[in-house]
Amino acid sequence: MITSAANQQIKELKSLLTRPRERAKTGCFVAEGIRMVSETPPERIAALYLSESFEKKCREQAMLPPALLEKAVTVQDRILQSVSPEKAPQGILAVVQGRENTLAELTAGPAPLILALENIQDPGNLGTMLRTGEGAGVSGVLMSRDTVDLYNPKTVRSTMGSLYRVKHARSASLAEDIRSMQAAGIRVYAAYLGGSREYDLPDYTGPTAFLIGNEGNGLKQETAALADERIRIPMAGQLESLNAAAAASILLYEAARQRRAQGKR
Repeated sequence: MITSAANQQIKELKSLLTRPRERAKTGCFVAEGIRMVSETPPERIAALYLSESFEKKCREQAMLPPALLEKAVTVQDRILQSVSPEKAPQGILAVVQGRENTLAELTAGPAPLILALENIQDPGNLGTMLRTGEGAGVSGVLMSRDTVDLYNPKTVRSTMGSLYRVKHARSASLAEDIRSMQAAGIRVYAAYLGGSREYDLPDYTGPTAFLIGNEGNGLKQETAALADERIRIPMAGQLESLNAAAAASILLYEAARQRRAQGKR
């Protein structure tokens, strides 16, 4: 049992939770909570830590597969609580090997549906977009290099497991990737306040990508200009725009609705 916060494994665990550079360096991140850990593919779990009390609960209630439980490291309750960013930690954290896809993997198939994100900064928004994307049948999520870390603990938690099932890639150049998608026959739509058409008018049943921009500033003008079409979500009342995750949800589900109507989903 680990009983000291000075233990090297605990230091490494805390570093993964708090330092994006450490996550990038090791290619690993931390999943917390029984639901998130249970959703994690076992082969991707590099290490598992259980608080002393939770380890006992796991064994009594058979909450984890025996093979996974046997590889767990038990940690004194107060030590694991001091590491966790949660206000009420459950007592289970897993170090998980990250896995990203290529743009080619995201766009494979006859009618891919891509969500491309530029400079999204809120971890909860990013996680919600992956979760919503899974529900809408998205083929993949492409993130600009200045978008918040996908493996931020808040993002991981917000995905509710979709992180493991939705293909995702980090773009070195969003402009180049937009051009590559267009060259592959994917029509790119920019969600833009100055859009020329309302969002529910275009046909999204073919290969489609939606561009969603930063929460406060939206898409950069030069990025929006690359799109085949700029679309807008009409607003009632005094609102100018919606939350980025809400806007992405509306667009993705409109595409899903059209595809269901055409029998493509």
